[in-house]
Amino acid sequence: MYSPKATPAQARVDLAAIRQNVALLKERAGGAELMGAVKADAYGHGLVPCAEAVLEGGASRLGTAFVREALALREGGVTAPILAWLITPDEPLEEALAHDVELSAADERLLGEIADVARRTGRTAKMHLEADTGMSRGGSPLAAWPALLDKALELRAEGVIEIVGLWSHFACADIPGHPSIEQQLEAFKTALKLADQTGAAGSHVIRHMANSAATMTLPEARYDLVRPGIAMYGLSPIPELGDFGLRPAMTLTAQVGLVKRVPEGSGVSYAHLYVTDRETTLGLVPLGYADGILRHATGRAEVLAGGRRRSIAGRVCMDQFMIDMGDDPLAAGDEVVLFGPGDGGEPTVQEWADTLGTITHEIVTRIGSRVPRVYEGRH
Repeated sequence: MYSPKATPAQARVDLAAIRQNVALLKERAGGAELMGAVKADAYGHGLVPCAEAVLEGGASRLGTAFVREALALREGGVTAPILAWLITPDEPLEEALAHDVELSAADERLLGEIADVARRTGRTAKMHLEADTGMSRGGSPLAAWPALLDKALELRAEGVIEIVGLWSHFACADIPGHPSIEQQLEAFKTALKLADQTGAAGSHVIRHMANSAATMTLPEARYDLVRPGIAMYGLSPIPELGDFGLRPAMTLTAQVGLVKRVPEGSGVSYAHLYVTDRETTLGLVPLGYADGILRHATGRAEVLAGGRRRSIAGRVCMDQFMIDMGDDPLAAGDEVVLFGPGDGGEPTVQEWADTLGTITHEIVTRIGSRVPRVYEGRH
């Protein structure tokens, strides 16, 4: 029988840390509701177990990118309100309405398509309308916003949609003092004023804009609801301002697969980018770029092995990489910690991200499906 304990690597996920992080975010939200972003398999931590922990920590709603993610939550028994905000052609909209998934639209075409499904199924679509306030990604440009509101009001009068939310997204909330922050806040105020003038922004309509960074640092952006993502998993949305008291939830470990002694001058892994400068002990760690360990971690990222940090020795391969132990003892089956909260001296996700010139989001979401998630801290 399959057991995570029998696998060569695992990502341990501390659900108690997630609950604690959400509670902290909820406190920082200053009375606003909290929608936990659990897209991308809860940022690589595992969709349903983490969604449950997020709700237990104080979230009242959940957010996903795609409808299929929202439907997976419903299949997993999650009954809380869910918003899916990235609606692409051929999404399973009938299933979304059947399972009470809230949807987002930013243009009249999509709004009309959703309305057609609502008519056909006899179910009212719960809609969030997105304004582009300066991200230039999703959202309706403000020039087209009045027409989108008019279309939504027409469909609401017909009874095929309900306007549940009005929202936008920051481009630079994680860059304190960036001029676009104030510009986007002003643009969102304009969008909300237009919605209020048309009657689209009633007292029951939720206004939301704040991501993790804005939740922590921009009280004026919290409105009725905040939408934290990365911070719920214990990773700082603005690393230069510290960790905000958040606790990283994921610890990535592997069992050493092979240990061998090699002579001075031994080339290690593809292209011999690393050559031993003495007789030494090498250890094989069974994780590679197929598991999300970036190939350019070669010779740069550190792991904890045998009580000390070691750099990856030689090129990261598809399924494995090597570490140089020198004369320190190591045995097959010993645990290597790639990253974790840092309690035992292991590197953190933030350190990996800084070393590799990326963000923590990319490190944790890349960890592949071959690595089982093992959950700790369940209620």
